[in-house]
Amino acid sequence: MVVLLQTQNRVVAQTATNPVIFADVPDMAMIRVGNTYYMSSTTMHLSPGLPIMKSNDLINWKMVGYAYDTLTTADAMSLTNGKSTYGRGSWASSLRYLNGLYYVTTFAQTSGRTHIYTTKDIEKGPWKAVSFKPSYHDHSLFFDDDGRTYLIYGAGKLRLVELNTDASGVKPGTTEQVIIENASTPSGTGGGLPAEGSQLFKVKGKYYLFNISWPRGGMRTVIIHRADKITGPWEGRVALQDLGVAQGGLIDTPDGRWFAYLFRDFGGVGRIPYLVPVEWKDGWPVLGVNGKVPETLDLPASKGLIPGIVNSDEFTRKKGDPALPLVWQWNHNPDNALWSVSERKGFLRLKTGRTDTSFVMARNTLTQRTIGPECTGSTLLDASNMKDGDFAGLSLLQKNYGLVGVKVENGSRSIVMVSASSGKPVEIQRVPLSQKMVYLKAECDFNDRKDTAHFFYSLDGKAWSPIGEPLKMPYTIPHFMGYRFGLFNYATLQTGGFADFDYFRITNTISGQ
Repeated sequence: MVVLLQTQNRVVAQTATNPVIFADVPDMAMIRVGNTYYMSSTTMHLSPGLPIMKSNDLINWKMVGYAYDTLTTADAMSLTNGKSTYGRGSWASSLRYLNGLYYVTTFAQTSGRTHIYTTKDIEKGPWKAVSFKPSYHDHSLFFDDDGRTYLIYGAGKLRLVELNTDASGVKPGTTEQVIIENASTPSGTGGGLPAEGSQLFKVKGKYYLFNISWPRGGMRTVIIHRADKITGPWEGRVALQDLGVAQGGLIDTPDGRWFAYLFRDFGGVGRIPYLVPVEWKDGWPVLGVNGKVPETLDLPASKGLIPGIVNSDEFTRKKGDPALPLVWQWNHNPDNALWSVSERKGFLRLKTGRTDTSFVMARNTLTQRTIGPECTGSTLLDASNMKDGDFAGLSLLQKNYGLVGVKVENGSRSIVMVSASSGKPVEIQRVPLSQKMVYLKAECDFNDRKDTAHFFYSLDGKAWSPIGEPLKMPYTIPHFMGYRFGLFNYATLQTGGFADFDYFRITNTISGQ
């Protein structure tokens, strides 16, 4: 049912629409505890990681925490010794609740381990961490009714391994077993992405296993297998093949309705969550409306992604406030000695502690998601304490990144726009800067997969001038995430300089200049 409300000659939908979140929130896992929904997702190389979000209606989500501050201190996660782990770090998570304890799990090529995090309070923590080898790919943690604990994992060939009851490690004496020889079979097996992303559910005594496959020449597809025993035999079928919306699982509402939570590859903004209604027929969950992903949902309308998923920050802190709100993540593990929101009240200070040769290898870039269908990020930079060779400003981070900021060379400052649209950074335009403060802005247009950004600067915060060239924002696998706004400062010649950022402001509009 769609209810339309007439407001000042403007028709406002009072119903939810897909995508549910127009931002990079991939590999979701979701649970309901009472009337509250919780969701975990993937943020790979970012720190803190394994984000936890909360909703009361399946549509309006807000960040409530992270399962870890530091996944591992390996060089690649800290951008040290020339190593990086773009596109890796922690991958698809599994989220569960049992007997008053919340479990969220992930796995990482970067650590070679499976990581299990537990807490009694999913919103405030603290989280207890255990890990063990190996790194079980795209696993689904499952607590069965008989008290036994399992992981189902793999790609194509899916396997089952039993864990200790408390999920602290592989149960001694257990042996891994193949439960589905080729889970891709229902969608065809002619190459492409083999069935992975396992999520297991038990409904009315039957087991239902969700996977995604991507048949060569086709689209991302939801496959569901069902069985009477966790060891099988399993029978499978294609459950949804529309718009490439796939990978996820089942969630029910307190009033007995069912939905599938899934995501869609959507270019530069990333992989964006969708909800699809589910009906049960002949013991199978049937996804979609006549096999299609609906544009509208019989759920409350979205109030927007600000401030729950992204938010502006004036960098003013009251006593007891966290140094950084949850919307922020560092690009890799930060060096906490080289940033501050207290050294100069109302400012984020990024200090240089080493020299770097490129933006993507520089530490302490502070990031937030971009959001669709369009958004603007802006900041005010005080460059008065930057040293020769320093470069600081506002970024759009992905492999083909774009930067607008201040470079100091031979004692003089310039505003520069750098584009890595070719895969390598190129300075496109340089404007001499005779003052210490400069306003910087980046506008992103994801409408109809336009995936284009424009950069601007201002000397007074009122009159804006375009700089450089439009940036095409393709989604690339090496980074494996949507474009992110970033505040950055790095040195190329000497250490000891610093850049002060007065604020970061995000809006869900662009000027269209």
